[in-house]
Amino acid sequence: MTILLFLVGLALLILGADLMVRGASRLSLSLGIAPLVVGLTVVSFGTSAPELAISVMAALDGQTDLALGNVVGSNIFNVLFILGLSALVAPLVVDRQLVRQEVPILVGLCLLVGWMSLDREISFLDGAVLVALLLAYTGLLYRIGRTSPPAELEDGLVTGADSPLLSKLWVQLLLMVVGLVMLVAGSRWMVQAAIEFATLLGVSPMVIGLTIVSAGTGLPEVATSVIAAARGERDIAVGNVMGSCIFNLVCVLGFSALVAPDGLGVPSALLAFDLPVMFAVSLACLPVLFTGHLIARWEGALFLAYYAFYVTYLVLWAQDHASLDEYTWVMRTVVIPLTAITLAVVAWRELHQRRRA
Repeated sequence: MTILLFLVGLALLILGADLMVRGASRLSLSLGIAPLVVGLTVVSFGTSAPELAISVMAALDGQTDLALGNVVGSNIFNVLFILGLSALVAPLVVDRQLVRQEVPILVGLCLLVGWMSLDREISFLDGAVLVALLLAYTGLLYRIGRTSPPAELEDGLVTGADSPLLSKLWVQLLLMVVGLVMLVAGSRWMVQAAIEFATLLGVSPMVIGLTIVSAGTGLPEVATSVIAAARGERDIAVGNVMGSCIFNLVCVLGFSALVAPDGLGVPSALLAFDLPVMFAVSLACLPVLFTGHLIARWEGALFLAYYAFYVTYLVLWAQDHASLDEYTWVMRTVVIPLTAITLAVVAWRELHQRRRA
């Protein structure tokens, strides 16, 4: 019954997010807002809506570990798993704006959230700062959208021109309302199922949020990015992931901290391991995206391997396994340094070639 509750809640989350995106994007276009702005805001928000619903509901219920674990786990899942899988489908083209703007913003936000967590709490004031940054980021995207050439504004996912019925105002509003109801119901059931999973498996809700819930709520991003990569729209695949990661930090984490009765308490394990992993993952995007503005298949495979290493660590840690210390030692002294050296050499070679050119 717990598994069934989880699956039904997940289905409602995904379908509800899709209905909200379709309704909101068509309504925005009806109001004269540029499709590019809609894509960078409404669609990114829509694919992050499951994370928002889960974390806000968990925060209201006092399950702050689950709310935080969902945000951090989703960002790690987005970069390592989704970008890795998409790059394996087809090497991903990276738009220069992502390297110059979105990735530095993401790295900066990870640092900010880490700094906010040093006192072991994401407070109401911290949440207000993050929401203010959300408004500023949305304003920046709107400003960019106003200066974008019309050729960049065509996107079937945004325009929703697949059905003439969507041009009617009452249909757009109905889709948004129905989508919102499904999101609320689905998030409630998924939170209940996640707590049951944690109790049955004898692990903390934070671990469930970092793994099962974050992977489940990341399915809209998986579908969007993998399909975009397979269809040749490879810049959309990368942009969707980067945009969702930024929205997770400023929107999902910000609103969760605002609605939590006593703020979001930060567990010591999350502060010591998972938050640094999230920062390292976002930082690793800089040399990967910078080299040739392309994510190659071998880099995608590397991302997927690291996600497998990360989940393995969480499982060993949750079970207090005897081999945890040896596994951690190998990762810290062998795997991570070798990867850092490889990325540094690749980035140096790219810089050297550009200088010679």
